[in-house]
Parts: sequence; structure tokens; C-alpha cells
Amino acid sequence: MQENNLKRNASQIYLTLVPILTVVFGLAFGYISYKIYLPIWIVNVCLMILATWVLGGYLIRTDDVEKKHLVAGAIFLVAPWMLVSMFFGLGAPPYGKAAEWTATSTEQQVRYYFLLAVGVFVAFGFAILREKIKKTEGDFYSLIGSVALQLAMPIYFINLTFWGFYLTELYRNLAASGAEHTPEWFLPLASQFHFVNMIVTALVYLATAAFALSLKKAGWFKPAACNIYILVSLVAFILDVLPPSLPEPFPTLNLIVSIPAIPFSMPYFMGINLLRRASKQS
Repeated sequence: MQENNLKRNASQIYLTLVPILTVVFGLAFGYISYKIYLPIWIVNVCLMILATWVLGGYLIRTDDVEKKHLVAGAIFLVAPWMLVSMFFGLGAPPYGKAAEWTATSTEQQVRYYFLLAVGVFVAFGFAILREKIKKTEGDFYSLIGSVALQLAMPIYFINLTFWGFYLTELYRNLAASGAEHTPEWFLPLASQFHFVNMIVTALVYLATAAFALSLKKAGWFKPAACNIYILVSLVAFILDVLPPSLPEPFPTLNLIVSIPAIPFSMPYFMGINLLRRASKQS
């Protein structure tokens, strides 16, 4: 029993560190060769799968339908960062640099394919969680979270197709024509989609806060953990909707919380706790 607890604790620590290290390395080192980041990413994904299994994923084979559904929902919330962890080697997208974007266009499109998959995983994860919480005192808040997410997801997919695929074709055309600057007509369009991205991330933060409150009302997580999820989500929501005209550090914080993968961090941590809860119940 003690050995199993040690393995679960180690698995939880490893999974918890993945998003933090991904963001730190991605911002600190920027783009590195795929010959370096791909092997590291593949090893990390294998370790994450193992850690997920040890922490509670193994219960997907149980005959207890309720527990199996709970674990499935948790896995859907954890899986996105198995994909997103590759971004540590991609760094920030080279917006405004047609030649650089074109040179790495395949990797940029893979980035956005992964982000599209992330949205699907999170939507499924929260849908399952909503069904499981329906019969508890957290029903009302899970409904609010579900509605917010349903509003966010269609806009999220449209937003990603613009940044990942329309932008790629635009930069290819610019690079082929030898243009050195982004055309002026594109700037209002880019500004519009920055606003679209703000709406999406704001809705996801609100949905996460609502689901965290529903888990608190249901008594599934400790109140302190739920309060952290709620506080972080609401602070990120406020930073996301702040006008960019404010002085530093607010524009930088606004940029960080609006990165497409960042709003899915709290759902990821909630998924880890759901796995831990399922394993404790077994």
C-alpha cells in the first residue's frame, strides 16, 4: 500500500510539473530543432501516459460504470497537455515574420492541429464531468460552466483556423512575392481575431471557475483546492479582458493568459485530482 501511494505521489508530481516546465522552456528558449524537441516530447508523452495510468487511469478497466466514466472524463482533461507539451520546443509563433513562419509552416500547422484536438478533448471531459455532477449539489454551477464552454468552443475552432491555416497561407504568399512587411489591410483583421481570442479565453476561464465551484459544492475536492482553481481562473479572466493600453506588467500578463493553451491548464489540474480521487475510492 505504501509503495502504491509513493508511485501515485510521484506520478501526480510529474504530471503537475509538465505544464509549468512547458511554459517556462517555451518562453525561455524559443524555437529549437525538431531533432531535439521531438525525442524529448515522445519520451515525455510516454511518461505522462504511465503516470496517468498509475495515478488512476488503470480504473478505466473496472466494472464500476460510474468510476469508469469519471476516469474517462479525467483522462480527457489530462490528455491535452500530452499534446501541448511539445510546444516547449516550438516557442512562440513567429507572428509578423512571413519568411520564418513559412520555413516552419508544417510545425506551425501541427501546433494548431494539436490545439484543435485540445478543444475537443476538454469539451468531452467537461461534458462527462457535467453528467457525473448532475445528481449533486454542484449541478447548477456545472450547468453554467457547460453553457459557457458550449459558447466558447465554436468560436475557439474558428479562431484557431484563422491563426493556424489562413495565416499560414498568407505568409506563404507574402514570402513567395518577396514582400517584407505585412499588408496594411491585414492589421484590422488580425486585431479583430485578437478580440475573438480574448472572448474565447474569457469564456473558458469562466467555465473552469464554474466547474471548480460545482466540484466544491459536490464535495469531491477539498475546498482549498477548489478555491485555488476558482481564484486563478477569475484572476486570469480579469487579466484577459483588460485593455492593452494599460501600463506594464498588465499587457504582458494579458498576453500570457490569452495564449490558447493556457486556459486549459486548470482543467488539466482538475483532471489530475479526479484521477487521484478515483484511485482513493478504489
